[in-house]
Amino acid sequence: MLGPMAVVVDHPLVAERLTRLRDKTTKRAEFRRNLAELTSFFVYEAVREQPVVVIEIDSPLAPTKGVAIADPPIVVPVMRAGLGMHDATLTLIPNARVGFVGVRRDEETFMPHAYVNTVPEHLAGRRVLVLDPMLATGGSLIHTCELLRHASAGHMTVVCVLASPQGVATFGDAGDRQFGLA
Repeated sequence: MLGPMAVVVDHPLVAERLTRLRDKTTKRAEFRRNLAELTSFFVYEAVREQPVVVIEIDSPLAPTKGVAIADPPIVVPVMRAGLGMHDATLTLIPNARVGFVGVRRDEETFMPHAYVNTVPEHLAGRRVLVLDPMLATGGSLIHTCELLRHASAGHMTVVCVLASPQGVATFGDAGDRQFGLA
């Protein structure tokens, strides 16, 4: 069972692209295109509650009001797989800052270890979008979120295309215990 903070985007266009993404006969270019399209659908939903500010603009007919994202989230792809979600995310949120985290498992201790971390040291409560297409065991994602929390990240939203039951359970339990998620 998914926790109250997990959102499943249940839509025929998502299901169709997910089917193509999972098909072992899908060629590389089509795989990338489907991953990008799925990312767009999911990021669209992930930023639904993003704060906005009212701005004044000049339309062709008259001055009017519109909105702009108040403080674009920091986008953090988990390398390498999260890089496939990077461009589609920045197409939707072009002013977002980006930090990269690369995590691998130590072959002796089996513990996750960051081999790349370009996230700013002090996020000062900023919203963060973490991009990781596959939530398998949850180890890399938990480690990434721990790094972000240590850097004082504010609200974190994880965007995954696929998630295993084990990964959802592990991440949910770890999130509840470590980050105060309900």
